[in-house]
Amino acid sequence: MSGIRYREGQGPAAGGRASDASQPPPPLPLDPSRLCRWLWATRPKTLFLAVTPVLAGIGLAAAETGRLAFATAITTLLAAIAIQVGTNLHNDAADFERGTDTPDRVGPPRATAQGWFSAQEVRIAAHLAFALAVLLGCLLVARGGWPILTIGLASLASGYAYTSGPRPIAYGPFGELYVLTFFGIASVVGSHYLQTLVFDPAALLLGVALGLPAAAVLLLNNYRDLETDRIAGRRTLCHYLGRPGARLLYAALLLLPLPILLVPDLPGATWLTIGSLPLALWLIARLFGGAHGAGINPLLARTALYQTALGALLLFGFAAGDLG
Repeated sequence: MSGIRYREGQGPAAGGRASDASQPPPPLPLDPSRLCRWLWATRPKTLFLAVTPVLAGIGLAAAETGRLAFATAITTLLAAIAIQVGTNLHNDAADFERGTDTPDRVGPPRATAQGWFSAQEVRIAAHLAFALAVLLGCLLVARGGWPILTIGLASLASGYAYTSGPRPIAYGPFGELYVLTFFGIASVVGSHYLQTLVFDPAALLLGVALGLPAAAVLLLNNYRDLETDRIAGRRTLCHYLGRPGARLLYAALLLLPLPILLVPDLPGATWLTIGSLPLALWLIARLFGGAHGAGINPLLARTALYQTALGALLLFGFAAGDLG
């Protein structure tokens, strides 16, 4: 691109390293195309949070059975991505209409608040993403039956309820529980079941382990936006815990997956996940070291990366167990 533009309050003057509290969100191209704006609106960095637990559930099933239902695996991944995109777009429009995304927000730019698209356009795009998820879900229900229908309907309903209705999930203290449930347990258990058609306690353990760092991403997001959220009427878990309590919970959400993944119920060399510990300790140290405001943004990306690292090391561990 020929140039870079910054939102108000951003730019080189904000200075500092990536971990500095004054670090601005990533700059946007001067005149991004409409397609690039739609891509940004989907929040592509968050898609790893949807894909990682699905891949882990599929990997667990393959390690246990030695088989892979490839078409089902691809359909499951696409459905998870569609639900995530729909939730992100719906959240974008709803937060703008509720007045949460204000000029004081220090997170990455949002499509509706930036004026790239109207709230109605973004909401229609969200409906289209959810409709795609329904179509893909019908294929999955044909294989998995009523358990998959139940998980799918609950996932769609929660995607709408996250920022809609009289008591949106995102505006109360249960957002982290929502993430743990749907971006951990439901994703892993559902994708594992679609491969094996059997419920396995090991899949539940794996879902909890991967859902915890996903919940840490939301906790950190709300930690960054605590003051502006309070002004907008959001009473998140961070509001009730306060910053010191939120920092302790963040540390727990990052560290607890490691002992869970070492239980003997999981196949393969799951001890490889210990390799992610240095990243977890680094993230905890940065938050306890005083990162705040826009300085949280790099930590958000790396917290999502931590969940991805856990998932990747798990898959390596499953593969190593098969080779052994």
